Amino acid sequence: MNRLVALALAVCVCTLPAALCAAPPKPLATGLRNPESVAVLDGRIYVSLIGEFNKDGDGSVVVIENGQARPLATGLDDPKGLCAFRNSLYVTDKNRVLRIGPSGKVTDFAAAEAFPSPPQFLNDIVVDEKGNNFYVSDTGQQGRPAIYGIDSKGKVTLVADAKAAPILKGPNGLLMDSHQHLLILDFQTGELNRLNLFEAAAGKEITTEKYAEGFDGGDGLAWDHFGRLYVSSWKTGDVWVIGRPGEKPVKIAEGFQSAADICLDPTGRQILVPDMKAGTLTALPIGVPGVELDERVMPLATELAFPDLEWADWTGEKDGRPIPLRPIVLTHAGDGSNRAFVATQRGVIHVFTNDPKATQTKVFLDIEDKVRYEDKENEEGFLGMAFHPRFKDNGEFFAMYTIKRLTNVISRFRVSKDDPNRADRASEEEILRIDRPYWNHAGGTIVFGPDGYLYVVFGDGGSGNDPHDNGQNVGTLLGSIARIDVDRRSPGLKYGIPKDNPFVGVEGARPEIWCHGVRNPWRIAFDHETGVLWCGDVGQNVWEEISLITRGGNYGWNRREGFHAFGPQGTGPRDKYIEPIWEYHHDLGKSITGGAVYRGKRLPELVGHYVYADYVSNKIWALKYDESKNRVIANRPIPDPNVAIMSFGEDQEGELYFMTYSPTGQGIYRFVKPSAP
Repeated sequence: MNRLVALALAVCVCTLPAALCAAPPKPLATGLRNPESVAVLDGRIYVSLIGEFNKDGDGSVVVIENGQARPLATGLDDPKGLCAFRNSLYVTDKNRVLRIGPSGKVTDFAAAEAFPSPPQFLNDIVVDEKGNNFYVSDTGQQGRPAIYGIDSKGKVTLVADAKAAPILKGPNGLLMDSHQHLLILDFQTGELNRLNLFEAAAGKEITTEKYAEGFDGGDGLAWDHFGRLYVSSWKTGDVWVIGRPGEKPVKIAEGFQSAADICLDPTGRQILVPDMKAGTLTALPIGVPGVELDERVMPLATELAFPDLEWADWTGEKDGRPIPLRPIVLTHAGDGSNRAFVATQRGVIHVFTNDPKATQTKVFLDIEDKVRYEDKENEEGFLGMAFHPRFKDNGEFFAMYTIKRLTNVISRFRVSKDDPNRADRASEEEILRIDRPYWNHAGGTIVFGPDGYLYVVFGDGGSGNDPHDNGQNVGTLLGSIARIDVDRRSPGLKYGIPKDNPFVGVEGARPEIWCHGVRNPWRIAFDHETGVLWCGDVGQNVWEEISLITRGGNYGWNRREGFHAFGPQGTGPRDKYIEPIWEYHHDLGKSITGGAVYRGKRLPELVGHYVYADYVSNKIWALKYDESKNRVIANRPIPDPNVAIMSFGEDQEGELYFMTYSPTGQGIYRFVKPSAP
C-alpha cells in the first residue's frame, strides 16, 4: 500500500499462464525476521521487520540490496505498515507512527498520545496522492477497530470506527482509490470495501461500497500502473489480482506461509510480497493469468518528417521575444492533391506538398489577429480544423478557436476561388459559440465522422474537479462530444441537429450531444476502417484514460476517473457509466495526448494499433484492442525523441505524424523503421 516514486518502465511481454498458481518463485531476499511491509522509494526496496512480537526495541526497517538486508533504522518496536512519500518513509510502530529520513533518522510523526483514543494495534498506512493526508488502520484487538487520518503536520483525527462504518471488523490493508476514496481490506471478514473520505471529513453518514470479497485473512493491497489490483492473504498465503472493477479475483500465486503487505517493485513489472513466517521477500510478475498483454518495444523509430521545411511569414520571434512554432493540427483536404495542412495554435494555417523534401509552406489562412492565445493559458488558441468530406466540390472547411478569453467559436470557411492554396478569410461564417467558466479544458477537436456529421469536443469548462458538474449535466455542451449537421439548419441554429442524436426530444437536454461525462478529451479520432471513435481523456489526480465513444454514452466524469471512484459523489462501476478500455497511472505520465488508429501502408507492424502519447512524460505507445475479447491485448512502447507531444495528425494515405512546439520550426515528426546499427 504505497505511493511509488521514481519508477522506471521495464519492457516485456506480460503473459501469466493460468497454471501460475503454484509455489512462489525463488525469493529476492531470505533470512528476514518477520517481514511485514514493503515500500519503494527512489528506486530502492525497503522492508519493515517486526523482530520478536511484542518485544520493544528489536524492530527495524531495512533496505534490500543484492539480496541482502542492510539496516536503515533500528531500535523500533513492532514496525508494520510502511509507505513512502517524497524523501521519507512512514511506518506504523505498535501505537505510534514514525517518519524515517533518507539517512535513517527516526522521528515521531504521530505519537500514541496524539490519537483521539489509545491505539490498539496500528497496522497499515497509506498516503493520498497529494501528500495532504495519511491513513492508518487499527485492527483493534480489543474490539475497537478504526481508521485514522493524519495530516501533513501529524495531527490525528478519527475517520471511521465500527459504529460509523459497521463493515470495520478487523481493518488491515489500505489503498487509495483515486483521491479521497479509501479501499479497506478486512482481516476478519475477507471483504474489500471502499470508504468515501469526503463524507467522513464532512461528518456525514459514511458510505461504504463492497469492491470484492473472499480474502480470508486479507493483508496487502497494491495497484499496478494499468489499474489492476493485487490482494494478499496472511492467513492463506495466496495472492490474487482483480483485472478490472467488478471482475472476479484471479489467484496468481499460492503457497506463501503468510503473504503480508505488498507493493509494486521499482520497475513496475512485479509485485513484491513479504512472507512473514518464511522470512522472505519475493517478486511476482504482474498481470492476469490467461490474459496476455504484449508490451514488447515496437521496432520503430521517430524522425523529423520535413527537416528542410521553412514556414512562411514565421521568424521565431516577435518584438524581440522568442515565439516558438506551435503546430496543433496536421491534416489533409481529402481531395487527392497530396497537400498537407498544418494549423498553429496562434491562428495561422500553412499548406505545402506532402513530401519529406518539402522546403517551403504557403499561408493558407491567417487569423492570428482574431485568435486569443497566451502561453500562460495555453489550452486556448486555434484548436481544431476539419475539411468538409466534399471539400473538392464545395471548398468548405471548419475551424474551432478561442475568439476572446473563455469563448470558443466554430466557423465555416471557404477556399479562395482564385487560388486553391489560399482560403478566403472574408468567407468566415460563425456557426456555433460556447462560453467557458475557466481558461483550461477548452476541448477543441473537430472531425467529420463516416456519417458525414461534424463531431466537436467540449471540455468540462475547466478549473479542477468539474466544480459546476458539467460532465453529468446534459443541459450544457460542456463536458460532452457533440454531433452536428453542417449541411442544413435547424430552427434558430446555423447548423442542423441529426434526428438520431441521443438527446433529441429529451427535456432540458442539448440535442447536439452525442455523449457526455468527459473531462478534457485531447484528442478524438475515427478509425478509418472500422468507424470506431477513439478518445484520449486527460485525467486529474491519478489516472489517464482511453475510451471508445458510443452514441448516448456517459463516461462517468466527475464520478469516475478511469476505473476509480472520484469526488464526493464518486462510486464504483455503474451500468449508466461506460468504463474506459485502458488507463495508466501518473507514475507513467500525467496528460494523455490522444492519437489515432494507424491505417497507413509504410509500417505494416503498426496497422490496427491506436498510437497515443503523454505530453508530460513524452512516452509513446501503440495500443491494440481486440473487440471480440473486449479487452486490450497490446500496449507497446515506441522509442520517442523526448519531446512534448502536443498533437497527432494524419495525411491522406493514413500515415501518422506527431507535433511539438519548436523554436526552430522543426516540430513535426513521423514514425519510421529503425536504421541498421
